[in-house]
Amino acid sequence: MTAYEIRECQNCGLRYPLIEGHSFGTRCPSCLGETHVVLTRQLDFEGKSSNDLTPGPSPFRRGQLSALLDNIRSAWNVGSIFRTADGFGLKHLHLCGITPTPDTESVKKTSLGAEETVAWTYAKNACLKGQELKSKGYKLFALEEDRRSIPIQNAGGITNERIVLVTGNEVTGVDPDLLDLCDKVLFIPMSGNKKSFNVAVAFAVAAFTLSSQDK
Repeated sequence: MTAYEIRECQNCGLRYPLIEGHSFGTRCPSCLGETHVVLTRQLDFEGKSSNDLTPGPSPFRRGQLSALLDNIRSAWNVGSIFRTADGFGLKHLHLCGITPTPDTESVKKTSLGAEETVAWTYAKNACLKGQELKSKGYKLFALEEDRRSIPIQNAGGITNERIVLVTGNEVTGVDPDLLDLCDKVLFIPMSGNKKSFNVAVAFAVAAFTLSSQDK
């Protein structure tokens, strides 16, 4: 097991994960201000497995889906997610924490113009953004391996709700406090030796599943 901390900047409010041994250090990567530990967790790289691979249709209307990216560190992954969001008709991307925005050249190179067709906003604290979205009537569906997780194909039951798909950091996953805000926690069943997809690939699978059926 490897430990990580969720830290918050006392100066600018940036909330981000700090993995044991990472070069970030305890200074804020955005403004170099002092930070404090919000919580500490252990990383379990074993993941979880499931034999429930039965595909099922999504109950969600196309166009009712948006997404929140919680501390995605790779600009290439963010650019790929923008392209996926455009392809599946997502309404909005909420970029949070250390997630690079389309102002970063590497995001633009990968998104290939999708940043111009998908609405996006930036927030330093994903938990606060999640609270704001819930106060406006959105349902938060996290993509995460967790004791509460259910297979994504079994997410059904809601056809007219505004859903926000929440995806987290490539190593630490979704911020635990943000996960606690979520209405459902979903996972993608795996049938190979690996227990997880790259975050951009996982986002694409989830976005397709949740937006593919219009009824």
